[in-house]
Amino acid sequence: MNSSSRSTGLRGLIATAIFGALASSFCTVSAADPSSASISVKYADLNIASPSGALVLYERIRTAAQSACNYFWFETDADEARCVHNTIAKAVSKINQPALSEVFVAKYKTPVPSPAAQAIEVPARIVAK
Repeated sequence: MNSSSRSTGLRGLIATAIFGALASSFCTVSAADPSSASISVKYADLNIASPSGALVLYERIRTAAQSACNYFWFETDADEARCVHNTIAKAVSKINQPALSEVFVAKYKTPVPSPAAQAIEVPARIVAK
């Protein structure tokens, strides 16, 4: 066996190892735990009972939901949009403020799901400070 064939064999082995490591890292990212991406949204500075305060909070929640859902890889844009929608819905439901619910209904043309109806865990978490 000459040095050229040993070098080619070594390159093949290294390429296989790199490809295997890369493939396993993609599997790890796509199978990430949804609860691992959470973002706190602070709203103690807002009067969320007013329409303007509720709209500001909604935009903060929407921005946080998009950031949290961007943490994951989705097969389609529709899957990512569903993640954002479900995250916003869960946050709005958890806050349970009529003015905020009205903003959600105006944006999505659907009622806010009740907390009991939400079986899917979504990434965003709301914390008032």
